[in-house]
Amino acid sequence: MSRISKVERSEVTPDMAALFDKIYAQRGNVPNMFRTMAHRPEIFSTMMAHFSAVLNTGTVSTKLKELIIVRTSQINVTPYCLASHTILARGLGWTDDQLNNLSAWQTREDFTPAEKAAIRLAETVTRDSNNLSDEQFAELKSFYSDGEIVELLCSIGLFNYFNRFNNALRMEPTKPGEGGCSAPEPSTAPAEAIASC
Repeated sequence: MSRISKVERSEVTPDMAALFDKIYAQRGNVPNMFRTMAHRPEIFSTMMAHFSAVLNTGTVSTKLKELIIVRTSQINVTPYCLASHTILARGLGWTDDQLNNLSAWQTREDFTPAEKAAIRLAETVTRDSNNLSDEQFAELKSFYSDGEIVELLCSIGLFNYFNRFNNALRMEPTKPGEGGCSAPEPSTAPAEAIASC
C-alpha cells in the first residue's frame, strides 16, 4: 500500500484539473505517482513539463528512451515504473524477450551497437555515475551528438528520480481508468466540481 495519499481530481484547482484531464486523455488514467505529486502543484506541473520535454522532444527516438527507462527501472527494482514503461516499450516495438532479458544485452544480436551503448550508459549512470569512463564516453560520442547524449542522460536521470520517489513511497501500479473525472454524488460535491466533470 502506498505510504501517502493520492490527490483526486475533485480536490485540485481548475488548472490542475485541466492537467489531470490532459494526462487522462493521453494515457487512460492519471498515474498514482502524478496524483501523489499533486500534493505540491508547483512541483507536479513543472515535473510534467520536464517529463514531456525529456520523452517527446529531441532526436533520440522515444523507442530508445523507453528501452533505457526500462533498464534503469530494472536496476532500481521499481515495480511501479516497470508496470507502465514495459508496456510502453512493448508498444513501441521492443519484444517481450528483449525486455525480459535486457540484462543480457551485451550478448544479444538484436540490439544495435548504438542501442547497446545507450543501455550501457543507463547501467553505468544508475549504478554509479562517477564510473562513466573516458572510454565509454568516447563510445557514446561515436554514435550520438552532444544533444543526444543530453537526451539520454536526462531520460536516465529522470527515471532514477522517479524510481527512488516511487520506491520510497511504495507506490502501487495504476489501474486503467484511475484518476480520471468521475463526478461525485451531487449531495456531496461542490457545484463547480460537478460542472467541470
